[in-house]
Amino acid sequence: MASGLITDARLDTLDRVGTAMADGVRRQILVRLTNGPAYPAELAEAMGESRANVSNHLACLRGCGLVRATREGRQVRYDLADRKLARALRLLAEIELDVEPGHSYMDGRA
Repeated sequence: MASGLITDARLDTLDRVGTAMADGVRRQILVRLTNGPAYPAELAEAMGESRANVSNHLACLRGCGLVRATREGRQVRYDLADRKLARALRLLAEIELDVEPGHSYMDGRA
C-alpha cells in the first residue's frame, strides 16, 4: 500500500471523531481535555451543564475510544485516550475556512 492512503481502520477512526465532534457538548469536553485530565463535576460546572448530561457525553466519548476513565477512589478522572488527539484538535481549530456569505453550516443550506 502506498504511503499517505487512508485505510479502512483510519476511516473508522475518522468516523468516531466525527461522531464525537457532531455534538457541541462533546466538542467542548474534548477541547477542555486538551489541557489535561478533568473530573465530570469540574467539566459540568465549567460548561454550565448538568453532571448527568456531561457523564452521558463522557460515556459516548469513552465508547468511541477518544477518552479514558481512571478511577481514583470514589471519583473518576477523564483524559484524552491519545495525546495526538489534542494536537489534532488544536490543528483543526487553527484552520481558516473560506465560508460563503449567507451559508449556514448547521443545515447545509444558504
